[in-house]
Amino acid sequence: MKIEKSFTINAPQNEVWEFVSSPEKVGMCFPGCQGVTALGEDKYKAVIKVQIGPIKTVFNIDFEETEKRPMEYSAYTSRGEENNRASRLKSESTLSLSPIDEFSTQVDYASELSIVGRLGKFGAGMMKKKADSMGDEFVEILRTQIEGPPDTGESTPATAESSSSGGTRKLIAALVAAAIAFAVYYLAKG
Repeated sequence: MKIEKSFTINAPQNEVWEFVSSPEKVGMCFPGCQGVTALGEDKYKAVIKVQIGPIKTVFNIDFEETEKRPMEYSAYTSRGEENNRASRLKSESTLSLSPIDEFSTQVDYASELSIVGRLGKFGAGMMKKKADSMGDEFVEILRTQIEGPPDTGESTPATAESSSSGGTRKLIAALVAAAIAFAVYYLAKG
């Protein structure tokens, strides 16, 4: 399954690169991500909670950055499996950044994802829809983390701020069942 997404972030390219080059920061933007751990140079592990249809599960995913051109490009591979080994996934992902102007950056990512096992039995359409949904959620959280909260012109009470911050941490997620993996790491490490 191929997943691709392009979007703009209202921040300079160097600022966006700095953020997406930190798997821990990017992981916090992925729905379902329970945490990201460094395993060595350019290698990371993420734990991601996913629900697809009636199935709720947790994936342990290993990511390895395979290529990096600072400020503009990153490629990585990921492999993972459910805790009970009922499904396995692997993906190859890329992330590209290009300046639109000095204050905004174009972000393009792509991931080729393969899932086998019980989740692989779901139709590609359902998996793609879930991946797209999680990708959209990731983009919104990423934008908020880099750009700051949208300026609505209204003041927000402190209690709403705390709850919003807790919600973002909850969404520390990554992957959609792997797409999220791509998203997870890619997007997370780009």
